[in-house]
Amino acid sequence: MQQQISLITLGVADLARAKRFYTEGFGWAPVFEAADIAFFQMNGLMLGLWDRAALAEDSARTGAAGSGSVALAHNVGNREAVDAAIDQLVAAGASLLRAPDAPLHGGYRGYVADPDGHVWEIAWNPSWRVDGDGRVTFGV
Repeated sequence: MQQQISLITLGVADLARAKRFYTEGFGWAPVFEAADIAFFQMNGLMLGLWDRAALAEDSARTGAAGSGSVALAHNVGNREAVDAAIDQLVAAGASLLRAPDAPLHGGYRGYVADPDGHVWEIAWNPSWRVDGDGRVTFGV
């Protein structure tokens, strides 16, 4: 099987609120919108925001539909961009989970949760290159 991710879909309680957060917080623009779903074209994959109940029904998931132990990451090109991004996301409605700091392994990172509780790490890693299209390459 090819090593790739094509689509990440986040189940959301209020699609209008979620779209507002991702457009105002990250500055992203949807490429497709319908009554219960929105898609954002990323650098090689799609991010979907879908009504949480519709996603649970479509996947035939029973029981609690929590987000699980997952953190999404948005890597930036320098340390200062971490602070700026986290400030912008919090202003757009994110909850600050961990203020930016320097972990023992190097770099600089902080964590926020979107209005539906999805966790985002905003990070700068000096060993990862972020190109002009936002693609991340492991190693220098």
